Amino acid sequence: MSSKDRGTQSGSTSNNSSIPAPSDLALWYPRPAAQWVEALPIGNGRLGAMVFGGIGRELLQLNEDTLWSGNGPHAWNNPHALDVLPQVRRLLLAGEYEAANELCKQMQGPFTESYQPLGNLVLTFDSLVDAWVSDVPTDYQRSLDLHTAVATTRFVVDGVTYTRECFVSAPDQVIVVRLSADQPGKISCTATLESLHPAQLTDNGAQSLSIAGRAPSHVVPNYDNMPNPIVYTADGGIAFDLRLQAIAEGGQVTASAQGVRVENADAATLILAAGTSFNGYQNAPSQSKIVPSARAAHDLAAASQQPYATLRARHEADYGALFGRVTLDLGTTAAAQLPTDERIRQWHDHDDPHFVTLLFQYGRYLLISSSRPGSQPANLQGIWNEHIRPPWSSNYTININTQMNYWPAEVANLAECHLPLFEMIRELSETGAKTAATNYGCRGWVAHHNTDLWRQSAPVGDFGRGDPVWAHWLMSGGWLCQHLWEHFAFGRDEQFLREQAYPLMREAAQFYLDWLYEGPDGFLMSGPSTSPENPYTTADGQHAAVCNGSTMDMMIIWDLFTNCIEASEILGIDAEFRQAIESARQKLRPLTIGQHGQLQEWEKDWDDPQDQHRHCSHLFGLHPGRQITPQGTPELFDAARRSLEFRGDGATGWSMAWKINFWARFLDGDHAMILLSNTINLAEEKDVAISNFS
Repeated sequence: MSSKDRGTQSGSTSNNSSIPAPSDLALWYPRPAAQWVEALPIGNGRLGAMVFGGIGRELLQLNEDTLWSGNGPHAWNNPHALDVLPQVRRLLLAGEYEAANELCKQMQGPFTESYQPLGNLVLTFDSLVDAWVSDVPTDYQRSLDLHTAVATTRFVVDGVTYTRECFVSAPDQVIVVRLSADQPGKISCTATLESLHPAQLTDNGAQSLSIAGRAPSHVVPNYDNMPNPIVYTADGGIAFDLRLQAIAEGGQVTASAQGVRVENADAATLILAAGTSFNGYQNAPSQSKIVPSARAAHDLAAASQQPYATLRARHEADYGALFGRVTLDLGTTAAAQLPTDERIRQWHDHDDPHFVTLLFQYGRYLLISSSRPGSQPANLQGIWNEHIRPPWSSNYTININTQMNYWPAEVANLAECHLPLFEMIRELSETGAKTAATNYGCRGWVAHHNTDLWRQSAPVGDFGRGDPVWAHWLMSGGWLCQHLWEHFAFGRDEQFLREQAYPLMREAAQFYLDWLYEGPDGFLMSGPSTSPENPYTTADGQHAAVCNGSTMDMMIIWDLFTNCIEASEILGIDAEFRQAIESARQKLRPLTIGQHGQLQEWEKDWDDPQDQHRHCSHLFGLHPGRQITPQGTPELFDAARRSLEFRGDGATGWSMAWKINFWARFLDGDHAMILLSNTINLAEEKDVAISNFS
């Protein structure tokens, strides 16, 4: 689709009383989105849309959370890993780190599959196609109101004020687009559906249109340069059905295979519904008995019987019950009246405390919009993706990114939004039990640094082509279980702890009990281990990633063991197992302060003070863990601070967000604010809107 089709015409605007001011918590802009990252995200956990705000041509790019590539669960476990494991450990103990690193590649499995785009809704308004060129609107505003989760585009052409409102309803499971004008008979447009996948567009009659197709049966990650990276098969991938219904007030509506046409209406409501054939992570799509069109047709029929006012009221009541739980007031200055992109540009020159409030509430909004009870958990891009081969497959990167998505869940009073993650943990525990036994000969369950809709639990890397610096990491089970404990710690629901959390935590701890082995100094170590995505160089010049007992490994295991001990005490159960993990916890390789006064990242003092890697994995015990505190471990607390000083204040956006939390744990709000400012500056340098923070 061309930039013109996406509504990217540029032009100036002026404030005008016919366009109401945006709400106090709104992202708003004086022009349409020029690229996908500038569009406004809306969603209900299952369905998502990116709204571009075009004039003559409007685009909503659409997603559904179960539309992934893949044929279902497949052979990702690697029995050869069990044979290689003792050899890698012997090499590590002998100090042959490069050889161990190379051999560790033989422990890998395949890459995960990729999250897929569903389709596009394209609206063409004949009389407005050239509006930016021949008759620049006297005003233009597109906004996302965080109070209501409604994206609105307003502009004036020839004295007519046009309004378009978009939202995704959780109660009704549909996407709703409302087209209106302040003069009668002014709404005329053609609405059609598109998909990047092979698909069939069908006129269903009754002012309805549908498009149906299949996702690929396999997609190679976008960073892997392989031939034929996208594979479609006749019945291998997940099938989908996307449906559109147009309801006009005044005028008329007709439908054909080219689209739904609205003529001379006073207003029109467009409703979209979708379904897929996904039938559980453990089932192949080819064997699914779920008919995507049945789900889509049911939701569409139910929603189309309700007036627009009812659909919107139900949506706002449902969303508001979550969003309205938390308020934050840091003060407001005149800068809050500026468009959002202008606030970013002027951030370092203007006092704008309200922008921090906006960022905080936008984070809550994104979690509500991408993770609701019954949906899939928020993936690497939430639920919003336009590519068949998205960055890093838009999968679940569970060596921090997935966990980071959910850091606001409890502290920002969105505990229900945590539930999809808990369901994924339960499913991973089932696939991960097979991986633990097959790959490592261990009880319990394990997961590695990536997973997907099919709950792949084995390490990725395409059976030896991946670099162990990112491909070999066995700690996500322990880290994910921390979220179960946090949910209990905030809610104190002992039934949840007994029936859901503790069984999963216990089996993850069982894996680590079996996985740990004793080093020459008598301490228990995890190995081969890594400090995610960060290699080291030894004193004798070896460059590698795998080692014995990386600091992050030991911190996550300590955290999981500690939470299990406390849980079993609260529940009054499992005394024998509690004693076993208490004993193991006492023997874990201790945290060490290195030659530079830093918290050591690896088993030996290989830290480079010039290393400013984006990952700060060896500070897990500071945040989100609780092993390092100013009162309980003051020397380690100071060493952790020294490590963070070495890492510096720059990095990618997510890394700086983690560093903000570190500085907060250091009780240094001023330094946390420096990092926050750097994050905003990063967006400014890229010259994109705040929506890129998602």
